Amino acid sequence: MGKKFLPRAQHQLDINWRIKDSDLKADGSSSSMSLNCGLGRPTLSSEVGMIVCDITNPASLDEMAKQATVVLNCVGPYRFYGEPVVKACVENGTSYIDICGEPQFLELMYWKYHEKAAEKGVYIIGSSGFDSIPADLGVLYTRNKMNGTLTAVESFLTLHVGPEGMCIHDGTWKSAVNGFGDRSNLKILRNESNLKPVPFVGPKLKRRPISYCRELSTYTIPFLGSDVSVVKRTQRYLHENLEETPVQYAAYVTMERITSVIKLMFAGFLFSFFVKFSIGRQLLIKFPWLFSFGYFSKQGPTQKQIDSASFTMTFFGQGYSQGLPTDKSKPNIRICTQVKGPDAGYIATSIAMVQAAVTLLNDASNLPKTGGVFTPGAAFSRTRLIDRLNQRGIEFSVLSNSEV
Repeated sequence: MGKKFLPRAQHQLDINWRIKDSDLKADGSSSSMSLNCGLGRPTLSSEVGMIVCDITNPASLDEMAKQATVVLNCVGPYRFYGEPVVKACVENGTSYIDICGEPQFLELMYWKYHEKAAEKGVYIIGSSGFDSIPADLGVLYTRNKMNGTLTAVESFLTLHVGPEGMCIHDGTWKSAVNGFGDRSNLKILRNESNLKPVPFVGPKLKRRPISYCRELSTYTIPFLGSDVSVVKRTQRYLHENLEETPVQYAAYVTMERITSVIKLMFAGFLFSFFVKFSIGRQLLIKFPWLFSFGYFSKQGPTQKQIDSASFTMTFFGQGYSQGLPTDKSKPNIRICTQVKGPDAGYIATSIAMVQAAVTLLNDASNLPKTGGVFTPGAAFSRTRLIDRLNQRGIEFSVLSNSEV
């Protein structure tokens, strides 16, 4: 049958919104969709229809898109499997949501399809899983809860694991290998876009190197995922289209022990060396467990590892009280907020994606007036998505809010 049916490489379903979050478990690496691919429940209710399609067969993608109101695309790496699905959705007037964490793909889709999606009145919303709804919506939540003007936020991600440790499916690893191996093209794409820098208010936010965070009593390293690029795109949209004050943003990951930092630095050195060469990238992809010191594998996490895992993302924001000039004064308000939830790669990603789709269907009057290609924050800033996430286990809260 060749590549006619690719259940582990490309599978799109019109799920008619009769499933629960717990029935949909998507790999946080974007490598599969578990409705019929062995990661979640082996069977589905007879009420839920299924459409099989093939990214090498545009007609099958068109047929799928014509039968759906919203397509949830959980199949990556998106640089290889994503664009045909986006194209089919745009051309057939179908909205689209994915869980992509690949900045190059996300930004390329904007430049190639934003205007046509706007003409069609459809919404193409990327990065709607753990990458990058907690970060993007977390910044907006922090802004909305501050008694003044938020100007800068730093987030600190802590991944909690159980006694059996942590393991991540190698789909995320493949996306990272191909993304970092092709950084030059991302740089070219951004240079050709010729966008003006997003303005900032107050002191410029300084990026920390490897450091110690006193507030959390832990070591931190810069987070190299897509969160920063997604949040920056959201802030650009909100500033240019809604005249909101842009927020500076930096993202970090916490490490309990200095030995973990050293271990990660060594792994990062190996990764950055091998990813420069074609043969190196092939080795990285072939032996993810070896080069990641056991954190990534082709098998992914066990069910026990998933059940015992959770995440906490803590946001420290600063800004100005109402009426205080921002050109010369130091920020006089600080706020600390938090987003926490279950296992990031499978459970939280599934919840975030499904609730993003439900919000797209039910809060249409609060979406951007025209269609287009959007980040989650740009699309959902005025909707009830945060409320829906709170009700389903991804909790947003204020830890402190004070004037200094």
